[in-house]
Amino acid sequence: MAITAASSRLGTEAFSDIPRIELRYNANKDEVEAVIRATYRQLLGNDYLMASERLKSAESLLRDGNLTVREFVRSVAKSELYKNKFFYNNFQTRFIELSYKHLLGRAPYDESEVSYHNDLYHNQGYDTEIDSYIDSVEYQQNFGDNVVPYYRGFETQPGQKTVGFNRIFRLYRGYANSDRSQVEGNGSRLARDLATNKASSIVGPSGSNQNWSYRASSDVAPQKNLGNAVGEGDRVYRLEVTGLLSPGYPKVRRSSTALFVPYERLSEKLQQIQRQGGKVVSVTPA
Repeated sequence: MAITAASSRLGTEAFSDIPRIELRYNANKDEVEAVIRATYRQLLGNDYLMASERLKSAESLLRDGNLTVREFVRSVAKSELYKNKFFYNNFQTRFIELSYKHLLGRAPYDESEVSYHNDLYHNQGYDTEIDSYIDSVEYQQNFGDNVVPYYRGFETQPGQKTVGFNRIFRLYRGYANSDRSQVEGNGSRLARDLATNKASSIVGPSGSNQNWSYRASSDVAPQKNLGNAVGEGDRVYRLEVTGLLSPGYPKVRRSSTALFVPYERLSEKLQQIQRQGGKVVSVTPA
């Protein structure tokens, strides 16, 4: 049964009918390998994994029955592999968002959860921060020792706040999307919504709607391109751009910009944006 009636448009259909991946007693070789693949996929945010990066020792212990899935998850989350991909190069709030997504399968509900984990890391360090997710009652109740964590934020279930359904869509950008390749970069996706205690907007992933997988923040007012947005015809488009290089010194890249552009000037403007190092992340009729 589909998670929602709009699962095809929201990109959640990949999770509608698949069984939870569990390492059962006397599992055969193929079943163990499926657990390993699923764990890497969940914790690495669908990022590409090279053979040389695999945690061969932890994998071997799991295959021999000397490691539970929970402890294999812990090994991956504490590894230099995971730190290099998500910890060292991300803002702290972004890392906490990803930890919730990868380890508990949901988004943070409110600012207090982020503050708690931020304080925990600064006071007790990285390993204690990771343990706080994996050793939590929430993890035990949902995954136990032998179930690979999965995205459960899409589901209505006891103990889960309704606002979590909206928030997970700011972190989840589609089944084939990588958590390191999104156009919004290493900045937090939920900081503004959490700080103001507002429900997050649901925006379908790329490929599931008419637009792209990113929107400029709602407080970015569109600028009128080239003095006005009036062309020879009546077709006007709204462009949303990220990473655009501002003129002047020092050189500063703006996080997001919205522009109104008439159809006749669209090609010219797209070329200008490319020269300035920006990325067009949404083109919609105005």
